This record gives sequence, C-alpha cells and structure tokens, in this order.
Amino acid sequence: MDLFAKLINDISRLWANYKLAYLGGMWSTLKLAVIATVIGVVIGLACGIVNTIPCGKNDPMPKRILLGVVRFLVRAYVEIFRGTPMVLQAVFIYYGLPYFSNNTMRFDNIWTAAILIVSINTGAYMAESVRGGIISVDPGQTEGAKAIGMTHFQTMIHVILPQAFRNIIPQIGNNFIINIKDTSVMFIIGFTEFFAFHRYITGVNNMYFPSAAIEMVGYLTMTVIASMLLRLLEKILDGSDNYELVNEDQLVMAAGTYTHPDRGTPFDEHHKPSRDEVIQDVKLRKQQREARWARARNESTRGDR
Repeated sequence: MDLFAKLINDISRLWANYKLAYLGGMWSTLKLAVIATVIGVVIGLACGIVNTIPCGKNDPMPKRILLGVVRFLVRAYVEIFRGTPMVLQAVFIYYGLPYFSNNTMRFDNIWTAAILIVSINTGAYMAESVRGGIISVDPGQTEGAKAIGMTHFQTMIHVILPQAFRNIIPQIGNNFIINIKDTSVMFIIGFTEFFAFHRYITGVNNMYFPSAAIEMVGYLTMTVIASMLLRLLEKILDGSDNYELVNEDQLVMAAGTYTHPDRGTPFDEHHKPSRDEVIQDVKLRKQQREARWARARNESTRGDR
C-alpha cells in the first residue's frame, strides 16, 4: 500500500508540473490520427475501386494493360506497407528520400512528414478493407444498376460504395484507434506527440514508471472515447429499430392486401361501413346457400316417397 500511495503521489506531482505538456501531446496525437485516418480512407477507397474495375477478354488491349499495371502497383504498395513496421517506414521516408535525392526531397515541415507516413500506412490497410466491403455487397445490386443503364462509376458512387462504406465503418474505427497508438513511433523523426513528451519528461526527472502510467491512462481514455463515438456513428447509420410505416394514400394501403370478412386490416379499420357491408353480404349469401341446400333435401325426400 505504501508503494501504491507513493505511485499516486508521483503521478500527482508529474501531472501538476507537466499537465500542459501531456495535454498538448494528446492533442497532437489526436490531430495526427484523425487527419491521417481520413486521408488513408480516401487512399483505400481509390485502391479498392481500382481493384474492382471489371476487365475481361473482350475489353480493349490498352485498357487491360493499363489496368494490369495499376493493379500490380497497388498490390505492391499494399504488400510493402502492410508487411513492414511503421517505424521503419518513417525512417525510409523521412531520412531515405533526402539520402537518395541529395536533399532535394527533404521535409521542412515535420507535420507533413508525419501525416504522409501515417496516411500511407493506413491507406494500405484500408485498401483491402474497402475491397472486402465492395465484394460483400450483393452482386444483384451491380446487375440491377447495369440493367438500368448505369456505368461502373455511377454504380460505384450511387449503389455500391454507400453500402460498402457502412460495412467497413468498424474497420475504419479500428484503424483510427490503431493510429492513435501507433503515432507513438513518430518520435523517431522528431515529431512531438504524446509519447514524445513522455520521453522528454522522463529524461528530465527520471520518473519513468509514473509517467508511463499517465501515458497509459491517456491512451486508454482516447481510445475508449473514440470507440464510443464510432459505436454512436454506427447506431445513427443503422437508423431506429422501432418504426411504423404510415401511408396516407388509401390506394397504396389497399394494394396487395386480401380483405377477409372476419379479420380486419389497417385499410378496413378506416372503412368500417364498407367492412360491415361485406360481412352482411357474406352472411346473406351463406343463408341463401343453406336455404337452397334445405330445399334440395326436401325435394329429394319427396321424390323418395
């Protein structure tokens, strides 16, 4: 208990002295994660659409060659950036480009470099998520769109992508949460986000574990809030679970319905006089039918005699 109390005391001291630095680091982390995730989703959408463009043997040769080359480049991009750690990607992009270009392609703005690195990494993961989301849409949707004369681009924009976007919302949220945590590797290029402030603070006072506890609580708070907001977005996109269909046009309400004399329908409930007339008509016909049967039985009985 004494050690736990000491930990609480050390955390309180660190927070009192470096509160603004921690909060500033959290803000930088959130901004980088949001911007990079949005750009990564756009990159993923572009790659996913390219991978699903129809191309058959009957298409022109230039189209097949161009599409094949573009798909090869997209596939190589996805495999490279999904198969290597982000920290090495940051090193190769931030330090490698100036190295091979004799400093003509160096980054003068650290924010630009950080956003580029995280966005490209996110786009590689989102490319496969978007492709899976597009494939998950019922093929009948595409066939129906083509049947009414829509082009592939129109089908994607107006029919497929809205449904695919809803399917990949959980994956977008997952990548956003991953980016909140993975931005911690940007310290390798000198970007001062949440984890970079932790390294600076521990270098000044050597209170590594208390500062790490603050970092853990901070990252957990950001990811939990992000998860709650994403669940709320999914709920909004799903719409209400309880709803009622209201049709004012009586012809629409009556269309396709079967009027049973003993069972009311929403249409019949608004027209009780008509319903009573139908019931009385059915009863009258039943009585007439029974009367005919009775006369037939009496005539057959007299004939036997």
